[in-house]
Amino acid sequence: MSLLEDARGVIRVQHLSLGTEKTYLAWIEQFIRFHRTPAGWKHPKDMAAPEVEAFLTHLALKRRVSASTQNQALAALLFLYRHVLKLELGGLDAVRAHRSRHIPVVMTRAEVAELFAALDRLDTREPYGIMAPQTA
Repeated sequence: MSLLEDARGVIRVQHLSLGTEKTYLAWIEQFIRFHRTPAGWKHPKDMAAPEVEAFLTHLALKRRVSASTQNQALAALLFLYRHVLKLELGGLDAVRAHRSRHIPVVMTRAEVAELFAALDRLDTREPYGIMAPQTA
C-alpha cells in the first residue's frame, strides 16, 4: 500500500471531511515532490523536521503563500507524521508567511456625495437601474 493510500485510510478512520482528505493528500504529495532529488524519491519516514522546515520556508519565501495556506500545509504534514507515520517532528523553526493586514477603506462624506451625484447622472434604464437605487 502506498503512503497516500495509508494517509487516506487514517483520514477516513478519523472521519475527517472529504475536503480535508483531498487537501491533506495534495500537501503530502507536494512535500514529497519538493524533496525529490536526481537520485530519486525520499520517503517522508526518512525525513524529519529540517525537511519540513525547508518545505514550509519555500512556501513562504518562494511561492509567497498566505499564512493560512502555510498553516494548512503544516497541519497536513503534522497529520502525516503523527497519525500515519507515528513519528514526532519536535520543534519546527520555519520562516513563517506574513498575515496580510486588511486596512478598511472608508469614504469621506464628500466622496459619498460625489459618488451619489455620479450615480444620479447615469442612465437609469435597465440594467443600470439595478446597480443603485435612485437617490432623492
